[in-house]
Amino acid sequence: QVQLVESGGGLVQPGGSLRLSCAVSGIIFSINGMGWYRQAPGKERELVARITSGGSINYADSVKGRFTISGDNAKSTVYLQMNSLKPEDTAVYYCQKVSAYGTDYWGKGTLVTVSS
Repeated sequence: QVQLVESGGGLVQPGGSLRLSCAVSGIIFSINGMGWYRQAPGKERELVARITSGGSINYADSVKGRFTISGDNAKSTVYLQMNSLKPEDTAVYYCQKVSAYGTDYWGKGTLVTVSS
């Protein structure tokens, strides 16, 4: 079955960096249709960054210039490089895949905590 497994979360000080990884299995991998979302305590899940089926990249306004989504087809992995982290970036980060048929797949998430 399709599995998405996130890793790379942790505790980081404000201004620091983290790189999240999402390993995808059980489906022919394409970076198109991949995305990162996050959910902070008491808030709804929100889009962080995604690559559309057409290959366009979208970022939330709050992370533009700080976060970068990328992928490695050979490793079936998508990354989220997060720089200049802020306390408001604290959340559980989820990886999403939208298949060519429009099916959503989600990982279980990885916690990012930005705190001094």
